[in-house]
Amino acid sequence: MSAVLPASPTPGTSSLWSLYARLLCVPVIWGGTFIAGRVIALQVPPATGSVLRYLVACVALLLAAWWLEGGLPRLSRRQLFVTFALGASGIFAYNLFFLGALARLPASRTSLIIALNPAVTIALASLLLHERLNARRWFGVVLALAGVWIVISRGDLTAALGQAVGLGEVLMFGGVCSWAAYTLIGRVALKGLTPLAATTCASLWGCALLAGVAAFELPGLEPAMFNAEVGLAALYLGVCGTALAFVWYSQGVQRIGAARTVVFNNLVPVSGAALGFLLLGEPLLPSMLVGGAVAVTGVMLASRP
Repeated sequence: MSAVLPASPTPGTSSLWSLYARLLCVPVIWGGTFIAGRVIALQVPPATGSVLRYLVACVALLLAAWWLEGGLPRLSRRQLFVTFALGASGIFAYNLFFLGALARLPASRTSLIIALNPAVTIALASLLLHERLNARRWFGVVLALAGVWIVISRGDLTAALGQAVGLGEVLMFGGVCSWAAYTLIGRVALKGLTPLAATTCASLWGCALLAGVAAFELPGLEPAMFNAEVGLAALYLGVCGTALAFVWYSQGVQRIGAARTVVFNNLVPVSGAALGFLLLGEPLLPSMLVGGAVAVTGVMLASRP
């Protein structure tokens, strides 16, 4: 890359380096969502914790939409239906699975399972949308699955499925499938909306659905649950993990394209596992290091255009 850059950076070059710096921050921020999510999941029921996150996120996204795009557009009937589907899959279902898994699994282990996201999305796109995948990309999907199995089985590749996979792993895989559905719905059905507008509308729908489930958790809530630690975690998830990181990510998609931007997602499980070790004192087992490396390698092979 350095061979084609001018010796003296132009404003456009400086802007590009600034963009890459923000994109490098995005997976670190998203890795931190596993830490913040773990904090909330251990103290607050999953639907209530998700509502806390998306109340903050919706306010931040609405402000971002007003600041960057002059507000939200008027939605057609079709766009209302599609944004509802996005909110039901990527906001409502994903967050219930996400916090449910984090209540049962360490943040580092959960973040490595999420490495399946791109591979599962690519595989479903091939099966459901008939997108052609070459042998290299299918090999990447299989390699990513193998890496996550190493993590889940703690290195015992002969472990029986029922012994290696508990409720936490099943919930996180549900989250992976929910996010894959969110991605595919947006790819084939969403037209006429910017990424920021679509995410804001989906978040509003998702928050409303989560609030409906959270109503059933009200009898079990106690004031002591809503302490400063939970409040800070909700602010981080809403402002940084949802609004800020999404805006930076969408800027990357608009500036350098989705194919180059999505590569940065491969750093999310790495940062999640590292932050779990550094901030929560969670152990980094050799199987997690090996399996995480295998999974990220597979994802890179599968997601490379």
